[in-house]
Amino acid sequence: MTAIGQTLAINATALLAVILLLWAYSVKIRDVSFIDAFWAFGMVLLAWASWTQSDAPGALSHVLLGLTTLWGLRLSLHLWTRWRAHGEDPRYEKIMRSVMEKKGWSWSKTSLQSVFLTQAPLLFITCLPAQLGIAYSDGANTALGPLAFAGAIIAIIGILFETIGDAQLNAFRADPANKGKVLDTGLWRYTRHPNYFGDACTWWGIWLIACETGLPGWISIIGPIFLTFTLTRWSGKPMLEYGMKKTRPGYAEYVARTSGFFPLPPKSR
Repeated sequence: MTAIGQTLAINATALLAVILLLWAYSVKIRDVSFIDAFWAFGMVLLAWASWTQSDAPGALSHVLLGLTTLWGLRLSLHLWTRWRAHGEDPRYEKIMRSVMEKKGWSWSKTSLQSVFLTQAPLLFITCLPAQLGIAYSDGANTALGPLAFAGAIIAIIGILFETIGDAQLNAFRADPANKGKVLDTGLWRYTRHPNYFGDACTWWGIWLIACETGLPGWISIIGPIFLTFTLTRWSGKPMLEYGMKKTRPGYAEYVARTSGFFPLPPKSR
């Protein structure tokens, strides 16, 4: 096994161990929805695991580690705080109930196979740009070239975009007068999902930085592609908007005039 293969194997083993501990905790509290907070923090753990196994981490690995940590800690804290304040996410409760009814599984088996063992490989794949970028930036591959600078700018824009979007949504929800209403001001005027757009920006930027390592970085493009697909076509935007259309009067009109992902001027009515 190559050194890089060994790094990835150690990372995967460590991730699996943590996932199993979290699954045991979910069984105890009968709630799996805190996994969203771990999604971001798990990538921070993988980045640090890669960095600690590096023989001579240089500037490139430090930038990758720093951006991944900044993005992951902020997002995980935000999602953890939200989970602690509001409790179980109804979307996960619905998924759990559906699987249990269809397959006749117990709650613990459904939690393990439908949530935790599903999330682990997806998290690992999404984080490949940070893992491979850090692992391959040992020794001579430490220079910060134009791709790294461009990627860092894109990643920082993504982190800021997501942070501002989350702050605007928190302030909107904190006002009782906005109950049942649709947020369509600030960044939410230009995209229905500034937080998802910020996520995607961040990881496309991190991937661009990893490309300074050559072929390994370019190959890790599977990470941001998968994340973007997840956010726009799978479990992010589609699932969230399906529920919003049923519970928020005026949401259909908001969808008609507002971009679904990329920030764009709203369409004229």
